[in-house]
Amino acid sequence: MKRSGILIFALATCAAQTPLTTEILAAHNAVRTHLKIPSLTWSDKLAAQAQDWADTLLARHQFAHRRPNSYGENLFAITGALASPAQVIADWAAESRDYDYTSNKCGKVCGHYTQIIWATTKEVGCGVARNSQREVWVCDYSPPGNWIGHRPY
Repeated sequence: MKRSGILIFALATCAAQTPLTTEILAAHNAVRTHLKIPSLTWSDKLAAQAQDWADTLLARHQFAHRRPNSYGENLFAITGALASPAQVIADWAAESRDYDYTSNKCGKVCGHYTQIIWATTKEVGCGVARNSQREVWVCDYSPPGNWIGHRPY
């Protein structure tokens, strides 16, 4: 679907049945399964919100979390190329190298990773917006994770 020169991936409509959403969910759950954390389910409601924010960020040439937001949120952007769901989730999951479970601290950035593996999170929904130069991915999570002082699992 194209809107105002922006290519929009319609992940929110019958999203759980598309190959793209299946791949996004599988990539998230592969990270969680490795730690024996229950799988996430797809949420069309979260996907609609994530899609709206991805569209907004692309149109405004911005990269920032939605404020306020009652959900957890991961963002990814790429310029001059396309990314697959597996690449986006792998990028976030690679932050595991900076997370120390014993101290429950990040050496650098690890909030994307800990949101993916937050055990009490049950649902995810994602959106992707793309134009000729840039692609923006947004995934929203419910209930949110990354509570200060709490361990992800």
